[in-house]
Amino acid sequence: MKSTLEEQQAFVTVVDSGSITSAAERLGISVSGVSRALNRLEQKLGATLLRRTTRRLELTEEGETLLEHCRRILAAVEEAEEAMLDRHNQPQGRLRINAAPSFMQFVIVPLIGEFRASYPGITLELDTHDRFVDLLEQRVDLAVRIGELEDSSLHARLLGYSPLRLLASPAYLERAGVPQSIEDLQAHSLLGFSQLDHLNQWPLILADGKRLHITPTLSASSGSTLIELAIAGEGIVCLADFMTIAPRQNGVLVDVLPDCTTLQTQAVNAVYYRQATLSQRTRLFMEFLAERLPGKYLSA
Repeated sequence: MKSTLEEQQAFVTVVDSGSITSAAERLGISVSGVSRALNRLEQKLGATLLRRTTRRLELTEEGETLLEHCRRILAAVEEAEEAMLDRHNQPQGRLRINAAPSFMQFVIVPLIGEFRASYPGITLELDTHDRFVDLLEQRVDLAVRIGELEDSSLHARLLGYSPLRLLASPAYLERAGVPQSIEDLQAHSLLGFSQLDHLNQWPLILADGKRLHITPTLSASSGSTLIELAIAGEGIVCLADFMTIAPRQNGVLVDVLPDCTTLQTQAVNAVYYRQATLSQRTRLFMEFLAERLPGKYLSA
């Protein structure tokens, strides 16, 4: 007997989600339904695909071989279905987008209404992580990543650059004084990141030619929290422009040491798994971002 797409989908989902229970949640079926599909597949192939332990599932050698084929088969079926929908100009299906919480909040969320109005058949699923995630394991169709890319398994499209600047609230500067030099920062409350220490390198050049790397007086794990702390008058912060458009326009945050600040930007890329078939809905969303971000949120 030949395996079915249902059985192959169950197998791939179990591998990607790490457990039968999680796979059942993703597929919207019962745990027993996933188990039966997996057992049928193993019986038909006469091979054990997964080793089940009390803590996790591990692929056997046969499972690793089958997984690659199943991914291609399921991707081809999805591509065929989308091609038929394209003929009627009705893009449909789930689109899972991943981005850092701050980029999701300040850039993507404000644009979602326009995208949904244009493509009502696409179901969006927005996922946020401060750290990079495995796109394949998390079933992410498209991710937005800020900074240097090191993962060679990803294909990237550059969306633009976001400059960094130092900011503080007028109330804080009135209370603590306006710094006139880099050295003056030693007497100020500096807001920085608690987990992503490379983001604590500010666009200020010291006498030895190196960039200033601060030790935060007050730290937080997310840029969103740091913005709120800065607005509340807790200190000076260094953040990417895309996060601070509204506070700067409203005057609740103002530039600090603008004459000392050097141009330092963060690259913003739309990325997807290199070996994945780029679906129409993924391509549409990537084009949507590429058209709307430069100029308003990012520099070219």
